[in-house]
Amino acid sequence: MLSANMVELAYLLAAVLIIFALKGLASPETARRGNAFGMLGLGIAALVTLQMDAVQNYAWIVAAIAVGGLFGGVVARKVPMTHMPQTVAFMHSLVGLAAVMIAVSAFLDPVAYGIANAEGGLYMASRVELFLGTFIGAITFTASLIAFGKLHGLLSGQPLTFAGQHLLNLLLGLVMLAAGIMFCVTGEMLPFMMMLVIAMVLGVTLIVPIGGADMPVIVSMLNSYSGWAAAGIGFTLGNNMLIIAGALVGSSGAILSYIMCKAMNRSLFNVLLGGFGGDTAAVSTAGAVGQRPVHSGAAEDAAFLIKNARSVIIVPGYGLAVARAQHVLKELVEALLAMDVQVKFAIHPVAGRMPGHMNVLLAEADVPYDIVFEMDEINPEFSDTDVVLVIGANDVTNPASKTDPSSPIYGMPILDVSKAEHVVVIKRSLAAGYAGLDNDLFYMDKTMMLFDDAKKACESMLQALD
Repeated sequence: MLSANMVELAYLLAAVLIIFALKGLASPETARRGNAFGMLGLGIAALVTLQMDAVQNYAWIVAAIAVGGLFGGVVARKVPMTHMPQTVAFMHSLVGLAAVMIAVSAFLDPVAYGIANAEGGLYMASRVELFLGTFIGAITFTASLIAFGKLHGLLSGQPLTFAGQHLLNLLLGLVMLAAGIMFCVTGEMLPFMMMLVIAMVLGVTLIVPIGGADMPVIVSMLNSYSGWAAAGIGFTLGNNMLIIAGALVGSSGAILSYIMCKAMNRSLFNVLLGGFGGDTAAVSTAGAVGQRPVHSGAAEDAAFLIKNARSVIIVPGYGLAVARAQHVLKELVEALLAMDVQVKFAIHPVAGRMPGHMNVLLAEADVPYDIVFEMDEINPEFSDTDVVLVIGANDVTNPASKTDPSSPIYGMPILDVSKAEHVVVIKRSLAAGYAGLDNDLFYMDKTMMLFDDAKKACESMLQALD
């Protein structure tokens, strides 16, 4: 058994490794090293915790690790990149559920957790800790399940709004807080269970009015919630490692949510109010949206443009992920580079359906990191670019954000695709994006629409180049 000082020293080392992990995950180039640091840090924390005197029965722990590890390993190997956002949301729900189950267990048997007073009840400080960890965990659990359902298509991505919705959420929040305060004062089961149930209901009512356009922010925000839930339970368990790790995850998720909101020119409060963006009906024929004329072309036309260009910028979107086109796109990029065409990728902060989705997708195909650029870095270059190839992206390229004050996305920073000399858009149809808006880019004279599946289109273009 390790001494108390050795345990705290090991926890400090694990915390430092987790900080390095977060730092590494800030860039695709260092993400693999960041993951390694994170796994090493959590591994050290888990091993140190298992040898503590408080652990009395290893059988259940080993069984849980075996079942959880097997389930996680199988799921991780089978989940395609297109399903990664909903997988992350589901994992957040498990963190919230774990926090709730630990809180309930600690409430039912405070003596076993070392948080009981002389009468066998809970210390006042422990009641406050349980209150915070329980309601944050419960909201995280149900909210993440709703987000999972929306992302996976089990629930409609359309915002579900009704009269008095915000008033209902306010009342639920006030009743939950009142029940929590009553529990902190009395330590009784009834207010504790009231608080728990209302928090779970509140998790549902907070997320159902949020549409598909805001899902990247919601995934990031739920990540923050799960961290704070873990930190709250860390106080209950008296585990410094859990407190530190939870606080790091919670704060980093909150900062990322702020960055995502800034990228959409919206406040977090505005996102939480919901009602923006959702399902859109597919439009199968060119010109069906508003009967506006478009210039459509074939893969051979697009191939002619890009092979005769001096510079090409590629803008990937969720359509690239759905079509699993990243590998053939990498081959297309290699062919262009062999022709001495300068190729770069432009990534919008909310491209895809979760933070960093496009970066991970390109890394999976071994696209060189040095040709992948974020929006702020690449935007000044569009005006000096011959061809921009937009693959499955929509709202993040819509010029209406700068030209139409009446547009819901007016003021949202976008990729300045419309400033390039030529634009090629690969898209199945003219259907609107998650914001539910028509894209003015599609109807410009300089834009050629290539109506096809992203993977098939890239394969046809590559064949035309060869």
